[in-house]
Amino acid sequence: MKNNQVKRNLVLGILFLLPVMFVLVLSLSNDNYNTLEIVHENVLDLPQRSDSDIQLKDHLTVLGFFGKHPKEQSTPALNLKELIYDKFKGFKKFQIVILVTPEAKTEAEELFKEIASYEDMRFWHFVTLDETSIQTVFQSLKSDMQLNENLSTEQVFIVDTDLKQRGRTDDREDWEKKKNLAPYPLYSYSAIEVAELKNKLSAEDLRILFTEYRERRKGNYDSTQRRANDLKEHSDEQ
Repeated sequence: MKNNQVKRNLVLGILFLLPVMFVLVLSLSNDNYNTLEIVHENVLDLPQRSDSDIQLKDHLTVLGFFGKHPKEQSTPALNLKELIYDKFKGFKKFQIVILVTPEAKTEAEELFKEIASYEDMRFWHFVTLDETSIQTVFQSLKSDMQLNENLSTEQVFIVDTDLKQRGRTDDREDWEKKKNLAPYPLYSYSAIEVAELKNKLSAEDLRILFTEYRERRKGNYDSTQRRANDLKEHSDEQ
């Protein structure tokens, strides 16, 4: 009988402590998040036009360039839709913007229908710009590559609400740091590489940025913090 009483008290104690420990862990992770680095400032906003009111300012944008032949980028488009758009489309201020040339408008509309699948695509925008404007916007970004002859690339960029480009100044893996290999940056994300979209852009960097905006609204924002160590789920953003 005595042993049963001890076991019962032990179980009750554990049941009482578990929620307290859970709340404590969430509190510590919330207080010690880090922000996503600003790798470049003064990204050029999209020119205002009568047929489009899409802007980068005041939005958290994944920005891509599909240029003259957007249907050639069907694989990157599908990856972005399934791995990024579907996951973040309910978050405040989020949008995906893809720049194409005017002559590619019909082709872009066809691609849009292919990836839409009768879903809510209000926050995915194909925006037509002339070739000079596309190059000008691209050149306002920090990048170690160039657009190809079709004014397209499989790389996408994060632009925050203040027209600042976000990314990583040190993209080394843990094993590379242990070997003291030289740091290298990550200015953009490959829409062809599923692992990079899932493990870096989606699972880490966009979540970090949404955490930053949430904490900024709460008045807990600390601009000296640089990387995320522990992230809380963002269900309250949706």
